[in-house]
Amino acid sequence: MNDPVLYETRGAVAILTLNRPEQRNSVNIDLTHALRAALARLEADETVRVAILTGAGNVFCAGMDLKAFLDGDGETILSGEGRFAGFVQAKRTKPIIAAVNGPALAGGCELALACDLIVASETAFFGLPEPGVGIFAGAGGPFRLARKIPLGKAMELVLTGDRLSAQDAHAYGMVNDLSAPDKVLDAAVSLAERIIRNAPLSVSASLELMRAASQEAEQNLWAMNDRLWTDVVASDDAREGPSAFIEKRAPQWNGR
Repeated sequence: MNDPVLYETRGAVAILTLNRPEQRNSVNIDLTHALRAALARLEADETVRVAILTGAGNVFCAGMDLKAFLDGDGETILSGEGRFAGFVQAKRTKPIIAAVNGPALAGGCELALACDLIVASETAFFGLPEPGVGIFAGAGGPFRLARKIPLGKAMELVLTGDRLSAQDAHAYGMVNDLSAPDKVLDAAVSLAERIIRNAPLSVSASLELMRAASQEAEQNLWAMNDRLWTDVVASDDAREGPSAFIEKRAPQWNGR
């Protein structure tokens, strides 16, 4: 049970669980490699039709492990096949449902946004607070959030780092279903079973078309994202923010 990502199946449904609960399921190199391997296993398993991504404990994912970032691992976690966590731009043919059992912040929110559907606990919340630690949401969050909720609200959330409640996310259409905290996984499995009732090739073709509608526009956005990330991550503030967070003090920004 010490594996950073757990993989189990319930019939034709695979459940991928981020398994670093003591670190709020934050993403380090080990979890990145493990999630990438879990996706490869999912794609290769012909008995699995739908997958669910969730978190161990009472947190979905708190984003990138800032200690790993300060240790110089950020590039490895953010880049490579699938980009952040090996997931946010992974090539895949099967629907993935995010079962958001608790806070989904920073990269955790971006993992949820990268999924095809979201089921959330009534007590869960979302947020992209990266500017508060001297970086920005560089795993697709800004442009994917802007497609999921009204642009003005997305702009507010990205620029302030404020949180979005599960109820508001549901009202905007970002979250497909709300559930009691102890029933989130069951609700996600129920949604998966509704998908599985349909013809496999029809589901796959429909999914490919819907993804294509957004992915064609995303290619230019990813290129811009990478250019901006290179500039921001090289700044003094990008070191000061994570250091201040870990040391539990207010950051001292210098804008350089």
